[in-house]
Amino acid sequence: MQTTQLDPGLSQALAAARSPGLTLVIGNKNYSSWSMRPWVAMTAFGIPFQEVRVLLDQDDTANRICSYSASGRVPVLLAGEEMTIWDSLAICEYLAEQFPELHLWPQDVAARAMARSVCAEMHAGFSDLRNSMSMNIRGSYPGKGRTPGTQADIGRISEIWEECLSRFGHHQFLFGDFSIADAYFAPVVCRFRTYGVTLAPALDAYCQRVLAHPAVARWIEEALAETEVAPKHDAEMPD
Repeated sequence: MQTTQLDPGLSQALAAARSPGLTLVIGNKNYSSWSMRPWVAMTAFGIPFQEVRVLLDQDDTANRICSYSASGRVPVLLAGEEMTIWDSLAICEYLAEQFPELHLWPQDVAARAMARSVCAEMHAGFSDLRNSMSMNIRGSYPGKGRTPGTQADIGRISEIWEECLSRFGHHQFLFGDFSIADAYFAPVVCRFRTYGVTLAPALDAYCQRVLAHPAVARWIEEALAETEVAPKHDAEMPD
């Protein structure tokens, strides 16, 4: 059986992360859209947690992530000494169960069912958008990445937002109050800004509300302050 030897500094960091409470292990804020989702949700709802940031595309990235989770991916939520939750949607569902009084999901049954549905669709789909418009908050690539598949993904996301806002959002967030659903689409909002995607006025206004939300604005501020470059994530966009 193969084992991974951890350096003393990494062992100490892992021990600290396993202390009582919640610890969220994330990647670079500039690039890691999956990390952004639970981080924004926890920050927006005032759920206290420690943050461990693992830099992407480094020689020790894989070992560092695997020291927290065998999945080899971020984000990872460590809940005390015994529980590890990986995958952003699983983390959000766990948080909703642990903090029911915060109403991370919409309270209305129909709205909650739709919120879960659109998050699951976001979680499993939109591969063209992910591949052609990778997240890079510091970048600016207007007009890039416009493949037919990406355009179709943008159209479907627009449909989702229009339906949610018209049925449940009352021209605020997707389901009225800020929820997991908005945290889930926050990286898409950032992508649309990076790549200069033009939207209908109501959808553009929604994007501006998301960008102005304190939790999202804080993530973006900290992403802009990062200086590390992840070569695989920061390659120049093709024409």
